[in-house]
Amino acid sequence: MYRIVLYVLISFFAFSVVLSIFKFLPYTPIDLISSLIMILFISWISNIIFAYVYDAPTNIESVYITALILFFIITPAQGGVYSEFLPFAFWASVWAMASKYIFAIGRKHLFNPAAFAVILTAFTINQFASWWIGTLSMLPIVLIGGFLVIRKIRRADLLFSFIISALITVTIITVLKGSNIQTALFKTLANSAFFFFAFIMLTEPLTAPTTRWLRIIFGVIVGALFTPSLHIGGIYSSPELALVVGNIFAYLVSPKEKLFLKLKERINVGTDTYDFIFLKDRSFSFRPGQYMEWTLKHRDPDSRGNRRYFTLASSPTEPEIHLGVKFYPEPSSFKNHLLVLPIGGEIIAAQKSGDFVLPTNKDKELVFIAGGIGVTPFRSMIQYLLDKKQKRNITILYSNKKVSDISYKEVFDRAKKELGIKTIYSITDKGETNLGESMISGIIDARVIAKEVPDYTNKVFYISGPHGMVDAFENTLKSMGVPNSNIKIDFFPGFA
Repeated sequence: MYRIVLYVLISFFAFSVVLSIFKFLPYTPIDLISSLIMILFISWISNIIFAYVYDAPTNIESVYITALILFFIITPAQGGVYSEFLPFAFWASVWAMASKYIFAIGRKHLFNPAAFAVILTAFTINQFASWWIGTLSMLPIVLIGGFLVIRKIRRADLLFSFIISALITVTIITVLKGSNIQTALFKTLANSAFFFFAFIMLTEPLTAPTTRWLRIIFGVIVGALFTPSLHIGGIYSSPELALVVGNIFAYLVSPKEKLFLKLKERINVGTDTYDFIFLKDRSFSFRPGQYMEWTLKHRDPDSRGNRRYFTLASSPTEPEIHLGVKFYPEPSSFKNHLLVLPIGGEIIAAQKSGDFVLPTNKDKELVFIAGGIGVTPFRSMIQYLLDKKQKRNITILYSNKKVSDISYKEVFDRAKKELGIKTIYSITDKGETNLGESMISGIIDARVIAKEVPDYTNKVFYISGPHGMVDAFENTLKSMGVPNSNIKIDFFPGFA
């Protein structure tokens, strides 16, 4: 996720330089380039210092993202004159990095770093964010890049709740003032800063709620406070202030866990697939099927950084935390270091998230469809049911290329014996001929679903795996007449 945001921000910068060449912006290319270099350098140095002092792992992508956001909301230096720009850029960059370490509880920062920084500079040195990115000429690239981000991270619920709330607020204030509603709405929607804020800053995962309905409420709160026309006495609202207020709400309603886990053992559970078992440093509750952000401190992380999102493969009833990971050719530096992490080595897990969980109604009939390592949330759910001795009407359709790729088979086989949960293993490699019990050759398609789940229109389907596979199964089920309300899709960030 961080990588796509970084790439999108870089494309915004490149586009702004092109616009400046053709005089669509009031800055020269040198103005923009030199301003960004200074913010990047100050942010980078500040982050190194704070990370050293607090002995905390750092994600260099996050530093670059924050620096680029500051660049787009702080007026660049013009004509080589840095007397006003440099103090503002310096303190904003330092405070943005500091907020990740100093203004944190349990090593989890509370506020969007860029928003928090420009609020502090406003109150301390009387320098305010200009949000200069808010021009009609920047709007096309902001919309294109922003939709790529939203599509990747699947946060349309947050985006639209914010937009609707903001537009309703603008409308109400415009009516009360007796101004033209159409003009007010056009100015809002034609301002690329509005969408930049929504796509890039609002969706920052570490300072937003982690479940769907709380995200929607978060979007409504920030949208209602977004317009600068709102004020209490002499204090006027602003985008950054609205976001910080929303961050406080997110902190109050979201999980606070940040676990420092020690590796107990690793077990090979499939071809190039390992189950990493970690000892918990304290008690920890979650719902089967949820995921977390994992940070592995290591030297020289590659462009993919030192963070990943993985579903918890363990059940909350188990004493340890299980993490199922598939290793592909040319793995990232994160996975390379995870594979050789020594026994007793530490990894950090935070940001418990996800709505891909068992329904509270135990009578609902379910079908789990998994592809490859996308089976981890189902391993969590089934192990939970086994430990609780809780019977549910569940059919599992689990697809892999080879028999040797099947992970956690012993858990699903045990569920069949003890709970009557049926698992059908689909093997797509035609060269695999020696198939065992409950195994079929070929892909899972409409024909297989109809055969194995005859009353499929009455079932609730859970789909987990690579994005392409999830999209394909969703389309298949819809074509079979399964209603949208009966299809639950896992946002499985491990593939991001």
